[in-house]
Amino acid sequence: MHVFVTGASGGIGSAVVPELISAGHTVVGLARSDASAAAITAMGATVLRGTLTDASSLTAGADQADGVIHLAFGNDFTNFQGNTEEETFAIETLAPALEGTGKAFVAASGTPAVPGRLAVEDDEMPLAGPLGGRARNAHTLLGLATKGVRSATVRLPRSVHAADGRYGFASFLLATAQRTGVVGYVGDGSQRWPAVHRLDAARLFRLVLEQADPGTVAHAVGDEGDTMLSLAETIGRRLDLPVASVPADHYGFLGSIFAVDQPASSARTQERFDWLPTHPSLIDDLTTGVYPG
Repeated sequence: MHVFVTGASGGIGSAVVPELISAGHTVVGLARSDASAAAITAMGATVLRGTLTDASSLTAGADQADGVIHLAFGNDFTNFQGNTEEETFAIETLAPALEGTGKAFVAASGTPAVPGRLAVEDDEMPLAGPLGGRARNAHTLLGLATKGVRSATVRLPRSVHAADGRYGFASFLLATAQRTGVVGYVGDGSQRWPAVHRLDAARLFRLVLEQADPGTVAHAVGDEGDTMLSLAETIGRRLDLPVASVPADHYGFLGSIFAVDQPASSARTQERFDWLPTHPSLIDDLTTGVYPG
């Protein structure tokens, strides 16, 4: 397949692109900067210059592709609404270019929180609250299944990680600890966060692109749930910093999310796509990996 990838040079995209190429696909990656373009070229992909708000570039990428993987999302957690609005524009722009074609359109989303149990693939994402915008974007994409698009979402857990220093939401715990001198957990720290190694996630994106039926929801979950306390203690040992309970607003906008118990399962996804996570856990990567700063 000839695949158009947004976010191709990002933390997940930089694993997805080599995974696609190693499986025999060709890739065009959207690049907004010279640095991104150089990274995409170094991975063996072709560059299409543009941004998530550049309709002509998005349409051109979709028109020339057999499938699209949308991964781009801003890393500035203080501008989450702005990042979500960019994603809305991108999905609403890509959709008309794909309708009626039977092409695959796969996008990243997030695992939901379900009180009292593991979240599974057929659980609905809440359309309200701090993450409601992204849930609505995923809902829009899945709705394209009725319009001749092989649409699918790969729900990612809170921490997509690797030992190179990128740990998803756990990176925010780490950075805040380095800034404040305390590794904080919210409440009693018993709330659980799911996680996945980015190489395991990359393999699932490829399998979903190749195999998913229209309207598929997949869970890229390796670890069903590490407690926030266990993550804080691991970081505390590495940094030799105290570990303490902190109020949710210690983490600003993300505090309300950090306080929620949100474990998730990928059992159905593993069976459907013959996908088995094999790379190190989040705790392993936080124990032995690189720490920025």
